[in-house]
Amino acid sequence: MACSETDYGYLRELVMRQSSNLIDPSRNTLFDARLAPMVRQAGASNLKDLVSLLKDDKQPQLHRAVAEAMMINETSFFRDKPSFEILRETILPQLIARRVEERRLRIWSAASSTGQEAYSLAMLICEHFPELAQWDVKIIGTDLSRPVIESAKAARYRRMEVNRGLPARMLVKYFVRDGEEWEVILQVRRMCEFQHANLCAPLPKLPLFDLVLLRNVLLYFGCSDRSRVFSEVHRQMEPEGYLMLGNAEQAEDSTTLFEVEFASGSYVYRPANGS
Repeated sequence: MACSETDYGYLRELVMRQSSNLIDPSRNTLFDARLAPMVRQAGASNLKDLVSLLKDDKQPQLHRAVAEAMMINETSFFRDKPSFEILRETILPQLIARRVEERRLRIWSAASSTGQEAYSLAMLICEHFPELAQWDVKIIGTDLSRPVIESAKAARYRRMEVNRGLPARMLVKYFVRDGEEWEVILQVRRMCEFQHANLCAPLPKLPLFDLVLLRNVLLYFGCSDRSRVFSEVHRQMEPEGYLMLGNAEQAEDSTTLFEVEFASGSYVYRPANGS
């Protein structure tokens, strides 16, 4: 039996409550594809039966699992290469100059998915800023989905994943092959850690960051949630830190918190109270 519009509406509201992720009604078929494994695991006959279980189930785990299954989690190594060029040529050199006495950098991959963004940044640092090997550098990746966080921690990727955006020479230099998978080497893994966090809810204890990458996630939030995310990010940033957004994103509704540093392919901001 097919789901009714009421059933799909219930699922959209559930996902919105759990993750602040807006799913347009035109994309209802995503529920059929993404929740098919959950239908089987729950012992339901079809998606409509799963909706009935969700309405009756008082355990939050099932509701959270639905929301996590609907997360996009689209990522790749060195995604949007011009952004990584900005990091290499401008942002990291400036941060290094400012932190030369402390010899400490904190970077936040705020929607880290399965870890490619964080590991890409770690490889960039190893490749172009070898002097930072003697610094205290930590890249913290957070994501709403617990399964993708566990995948990021494992630091193992299939051939299809390493073939997306990763130069062959960096694959050879920074990965070790293990059967049909490639594992990130320890030198890179030590720079990265991953933890669960909902950007639209109170954040776990985090340090103040010199650089925040908040890329390709804001378009899934409504206006009020975007404002809340920018407020939380602003509180977690050093006064002289940088915020980098995705190519199609900007902090247009948070001009009191951030000011544009420059825009070249992607927007880069500084806290408005920074120097």
